[in-house]
Amino acid sequence: MNRIKICHITTVHHALDDRIFFKECTALSKAGYVVFIVAPDSGGIKYNQGITIISLTSTSNRLFRATFLSFSALKKALKTKASVYHFHDPELMPIGVILKILGKKVIYDVHEDLPKQIYYKPYIPNRLFKTFASFIVKYIELFCCLFFDVIVAATEDIARKFNVTKTIVIRNLAIVGLIDKLKAYHHKSDKLTLIYAGGLSEERGIKEIILALEKVSIPVELWLLGSWSSESYQKTCSSLAGFTKTKYWGFMSMDQVYPYIKAADIGIALLYPAKNYVTSLPVKAFEYMACQKPIIMSNFDYWKKIFDGCALFTDPLNPDKIALAIEQLYSHKTLAEQLAANGRKLILEQYSWENESSKLINAYEKLVYED
Repeated sequence: MNRIKICHITTVHHALDDRIFFKECTALSKAGYVVFIVAPDSGGIKYNQGITIISLTSTSNRLFRATFLSFSALKKALKTKASVYHFHDPELMPIGVILKILGKKVIYDVHEDLPKQIYYKPYIPNRLFKTFASFIVKYIELFCCLFFDVIVAATEDIARKFNVTKTIVIRNLAIVGLIDKLKAYHHKSDKLTLIYAGGLSEERGIKEIILALEKVSIPVELWLLGSWSSESYQKTCSSLAGFTKTKYWGFMSMDQVYPYIKAADIGIALLYPAKNYVTSLPVKAFEYMACQKPIIMSNFDYWKKIFDGCALFTDPLNPDKIALAIEQLYSHKTLAEQLAANGRKLILEQYSWENESSKLINAYEKLVYED
């Protein structure tokens, strides 16, 4: 087992991405595999779990990333002489096909539903073109997947698109062992502390959360941890009156984020009702639950079913209703404690990464040792 090399490839995500590094690659390394990650702007470092990180040039130019950077990633990945190549971005599908033609074993990790995601890309000009692009991308993806050995889907909804005989669902769940090992950030305040950890973009409802802060009468502070999607959106949010009740901590890796979640009072997951979100499984919700925090969540039917008894559900587009949910959890501490306890119990019973990772290890063992 120690002699078997595997290589994860991404041109979009950071090498220390939660799913790629902390979950999948760490689990595989612990299982005895020699693990490489080819990823942007990583400085050629070797992180303390012994996972070798091979650096790519970082760029925001999508055309450069999908062409020159992809082939640079291919060249560096081949130098690892791995037995399995596991890639994480749809733009790397042509590289995945090339790897398969070269006789390699290839895994495609589908984090998001790409055809649905197309509808929310701001750089695609109009609805008609988005519909056409979504249709084309759907069939390109299905064609490329004919070449791949295993397809890893982040949700059941994504998995339904692909060949059931070679598709597995690996949900993006919380690492309970890591959470329990870390101490809460030392924090003293008489304010109710809300936390949102993740990408800070319009469709994640950051503006509406800040607008809600203007409407609450209780002492409250919002912690934002993550990277802004654009300078213009950051300026829009920071210009709101509610931003005076907000503290922006910047981007942190997953192990740095958990102490802040443990120190906060309420987790926030208020995504817009977009096609690619209404049946998603937000990792931050699982992390809030693992840290035993009540959640304020978008009122999607799917989320109400999955997170029943662990969250208050409200309209993510309505700051007034968000404010009411905040005040309700502040005024009803027994309710908040019960939601938090229910969430922690559900994580331990059904939604821990420790249990989920066994499916990934089993898939690798089958792939590596098949004839």
